[in-house]
Amino acid sequence: MKPGRPLGSQVRLNIVEILYFMKQGTGYDLYKHYVAIFPKVTMRLIYYHLRKGYGMGLFNIKKVGVEKGDYSWGNLAEKIYYELGDGAKPILNIKVKEYFDKINK
Repeated sequence: MKPGRPLGSQVRLNIVEILYFMKQGTGYDLYKHYVAIFPKVTMRLIYYHLRKGYGMGLFNIKKVGVEKGDYSWGNLAEKIYYELGDGAKPILNIKVKEYFDKINK
């Protein structure tokens, strides 16, 4: 066994499952759905795994948009929209599927 941390992550796999049903979404959108399904996660961890998964080919950046609004940090927000990459292999987690079936009714 190699020293160091393993490459796999349950959080990253869960994000793959969520993005499979969403088709695309921002980090914040993913966070909202993730917390509804798997409550013990922080927004920072979601963004970390999105960056890590992008580097691994699990996620692609579909587009980067700048939206105007009244935010606490100013009047512009950069939104990065993610989609599944070629390396993503969703297994259709039943918990995630039931969640999206319920909210899409």
